[in-house]
Amino acid sequence: MTILSDRIENLAESATIAMSQRSRDLKAKGVDVINLSLGEPDFNTPDFIKEAAKRAVAENYTHYTPVPGYLEVREAIALKLKRDNGLDYHPNQIVVSTGAKQSIINAVLCLVNKGDEVLIPAPYWVSYREMALYSEGTVVPIQAEVEQGFKITPQQLEAHISDKTKLFIFSSPSNPTGGGYTENELRALGEVFKRYPKIHIISDEIYEHIRYIGHHFSMASIPELYERVITVNGVSKAFAMTGWRIGYIAASKQIATACTKIQGQFTSAPSSISQMAAKAAMEADPKDIQFMVDAFARRRKIMIDGLSSIEGLICNEPEGAFYLFPKVDALLGSHFGDRQIKTAEDLCMYLLEEAHVATVDGSAFGADEYIRLSYAASEETLKEAIERIRLAINKLEK
Repeated sequence: MTILSDRIENLAESATIAMSQRSRDLKAKGVDVINLSLGEPDFNTPDFIKEAAKRAVAENYTHYTPVPGYLEVREAIALKLKRDNGLDYHPNQIVVSTGAKQSIINAVLCLVNKGDEVLIPAPYWVSYREMALYSEGTVVPIQAEVEQGFKITPQQLEAHISDKTKLFIFSSPSNPTGGGYTENELRALGEVFKRYPKIHIISDEIYEHIRYIGHHFSMASIPELYERVITVNGVSKAFAMTGWRIGYIAASKQIATACTKIQGQFTSAPSSISQMAAKAAMEADPKDIQFMVDAFARRRKIMIDGLSSIEGLICNEPEGAFYLFPKVDALLGSHFGDRQIKTAEDLCMYLLEEAHVATVDGSAFGADEYIRLSYAASEETLKEAIERIRLAINKLEK
């Protein structure tokens, strides 16, 4: 029997991927499952991006590229950051990776030493915690509830900072909640960080363009924090390019060089063809993808109206992304026949097996009394999912 490393034994499986696999397994058995567990746009990649990829093949962009990505791609990203975010980055401050997930782990591994504390507002994306633990850091969650829009306050932030704090990781708009910090809220958090110059900040902005309320603000635009903020973004969500696997960071030259070093040993550069497709996405006017955002906005309303009408679910109005994160504590302790619903995980399994709707339990995101639903599906599918959930929950008894 092979004895695996403690490193891999202690690494948790991604809950979102695990639930999606359960959904696929049931579908393979002929069960009509509606999968609302994965955060993947149901749109196809826009044609102008696919055409750019075809040109790249025809023009023989088929060889190894520089480890941080083609210079012309990094130049396009730098122009995008200036145009959309008011941020000035030289191409040598940008590293293109195989998805934003790799961008984040590169930065975490380059910054965190054993015992360093990593602050993560909860609810958080499932991988932030595991990445910090894999890097031998100590995770310090900062809890935010639905009543506060799932956003932490400056007072909460400062109360969790210690002399061991090295890194703060957050996303806005957020996965899993859809919560999006306003400019004033981020500037208020920034005032706290100004007092602690040793803390770095990973700002995950992958849902930047999928926002319904307010405007997007990048924390790196606060001059005093510019050198300490690692801005993470990519093309998967807003441009429906999940399978192309392109993400990037923009950071100080020192951090970008460190991330290039680690990437050079583990993966080297991402796909040359994907890079050139991403270049077309970076050069595009954000209005070119507004049709997707408009569709998500309509679906958001359907989900908020539908789920809020189901007794036992408490929903907020998310500012962005394509998730709802309802509180389900009122349903815990209920039962359906002999089936007990003691935890949110029990509820998710009940919804999968009774309603045939795949969701994700909130404990994976650091919030035990919640579940996550993605509305990256057609309006008809979402309406059907809501009615299935309604019928299943109405069967529960206390």
